Amino acid sequence: MVVGRGGSYAPRAMDSFDLSLIRGAAVWAEDNLALVLAASVLLLAVIALIALRPRRPKAIVAESVESGAGLEEPPTGQIEPARPRESVEVEATELATAEPASIEKQVAVVVEDARAALTPPAAVVPVSAPEPIPSPEPERVARVSLRDRLSRTSESFFGRVGGLLGGRKVDAELLDELEAMMFGADLGVATAESLLAVVRQKASGAGGEAVKQVLHQEVLERLERVEPRGERLGLVGKPHVILVLGVNGTGKTTTIGKLAARYARAGRTVVLGAGDTFRAAAIEQLQVWGERVGCEVVAGKQGGDPASVAFDAVKTAIARSADVCIVDTAGRLQTKKPLMDELGKIVRVLSRDLPGAPHETLLVLDSNTGQNAISQAELFTEVANVTGLVLTKLDGSAKGGVIVGLADRFGIPVRYVGVGESIDDLRDFEAKEFVDALFGIGG
Repeated sequence: MVVGRGGSYAPRAMDSFDLSLIRGAAVWAEDNLALVLAASVLLLAVIALIALRPRRPKAIVAESVESGAGLEEPPTGQIEPARPRESVEVEATELATAEPASIEKQVAVVVEDARAALTPPAAVVPVSAPEPIPSPEPERVARVSLRDRLSRTSESFFGRVGGLLGGRKVDAELLDELEAMMFGADLGVATAESLLAVVRQKASGAGGEAVKQVLHQEVLERLERVEPRGERLGLVGKPHVILVLGVNGTGKTTTIGKLAARYARAGRTVVLGAGDTFRAAAIEQLQVWGERVGCEVVAGKQGGDPASVAFDAVKTAIARSADVCIVDTAGRLQTKKPLMDELGKIVRVLSRDLPGAPHETLLVLDSNTGQNAISQAELFTEVANVTGLVLTKLDGSAKGGVIVGLADRFGIPVRYVGVGESIDDLRDFEAKEFVDALFGIGG
């Protein structure tokens, strides 16, 4: 009998449906004993993890919530917090739907996790982080000596002079041999004859070493006449405009890039004008140099008006308050008149908004062309006021002696010499260093 508020009554007898439900559950539990055990162990693990989860003081929790900061990691020696409830629920779902073959493995993992949670962790001894190993400073690449760069020219003539002279005295036969050697050294006929006349005058009857000293001194005096004076990267205007001339293949665009790099290293801002609008890829080549050096490049369309590009480059340099503006030009030599007209137009355009521009006009010559370099210099000096020469590719040439012929013929300052591919291989021309290298003197 069951006693209730309304009186006593007999309990309701279980009907056949309830009995079948209980029997079905019992049969299912018997058939799925592994799953029941897994669920029981999982439930115990969850209870243990919840019971052992560390609680932080309310003051600290409130402070964290007010400040918006996340929960800090537990101090060393405390038990790690339990995994999130969502993670446990996901694992329970996975166990319920898993195959019986994998249930035992998962149960073992859960039991191991529960055992680890119940076992206090050992005290953690803080380990100091190792001191960082300082990275080695990059090795500085030693600058290659000019003597090594000019070895081919030195060996082709100036080095052979010593072998020719040896211990011999200067006589008619030796002078004839020396004359033939000079004519083949790309010095130019006039320069070779004048040097030979000096040898006859100052070293007649002397030994070979005296002849070598006379030649060294004479070549040095001639090249000292074309050694630039004053500051090498000095500026005349604002911007300082440099017009660069030269036929295709002389290394004109590369020289512009290297020169821009030198000005940039000196703290100058540079704008480049891609005025060679006729040679294929000339604009792209200069733009690559601009990216490499870090300066702006003003370019036009392929086949466009070079004078228009030069004008835009100068206007851009003025607007940017740039220190230097270097303008490339086309290197065509079909006939003299079109070249003269084009260069004349560029000069007029440059000086329109900037009186006195261009402040420098550099002619780039390839030393490998030998006597042809003298012919190019003759043509360009007729159509433009060339103020400086740049002699390139001296490291791969046996015809570097042409620089002596250029100095004798034109007397134009030799501003730079190119002796390699790197940016640092565009070097200031210094007469004594250059002549010593040609004669194999010094390092």
